[in-house]
Amino acid sequence: MAVDICTDRPLYGGSISSTFPVRFQDVSNIRQVPDHQEAFVDPSRDESLIFELLDLKPDVNDSGSAVWFLQDLANEQDAQGFTLVEQSGVVEVPIGNVSVVVTTAIGKMGVSKARQGREAQNVVQVYLANLRLKNVGTDVLVVAYEPVLISPLSESAATVGAGLPAPAAQSGFLPMAEVFKLAVSNFKVNDWSLFGN
Repeated sequence: MAVDICTDRPLYGGSISSTFPVRFQDVSNIRQVPDHQEAFVDPSRDESLIFELLDLKPDVNDSGSAVWFLQDLANEQDAQGFTLVEQSGVVEVPIGNVSVVVTTAIGKMGVSKARQGREAQNVVQVYLANLRLKNVGTDVLVVAYEPVLISPLSESAATVGAGLPAPAAQSGFLPMAEVFKLAVSNFKVNDWSLFGN
C-alpha cells in the first residue's frame, strides 16, 4: 500500500514554500502556467493543488473573502450547480513577523476539463483558503480540487475511472482535506521581495 510522503516544496523560485505530498507533480513541467500561479497535480487521482497570488481586493471584506473567491472561481470555470458546503470565520496567523488574516471555504461544483463540454463535467469538491497579505497588497489563494464523481465522458475517466473515486485513505494517501490543511498551515514567505517594495 502506498504511503504519502510529505515534504517542504519551494514555490515561486523558493520565495514561498509549503508542505504537501510528493505525489503532486509540478504542472509547469507539462504545460504553461501563469507567472502568478503554481499548480500541482496527482494525475492518478485527478487531484490538484494550486497557489495563486492576486492583487488584494480591498472591496471584499475579510470574513467573506474565501467564499467570494470560491464563487468567482465557479463563475470563471462556468461551473454547474455550485453549492457552498462550509466556511470558516476569520483567523489571524503569523507568517514570519507579519499577522495575516485567513479564511477558508469549501464548495461543490460541476466542472469540465480544459476543452471538454458540459456533458463531460465532473463533480468536484473545492477547498479554498484566502491568506490576506495586506502588508504587501496581496491575496494568496490556496485551492485544492478533489473529484467526487467522474463523468464517463471526461478525459479523467481514462486514468481514474468513471464514477466514484476510491477514497484516498483506502489507497494509502492523505485525504484531500488533510493535504489542503497541511499546505495552508505550512505556508511560508521566505523572501518578501517577491511582492516588490
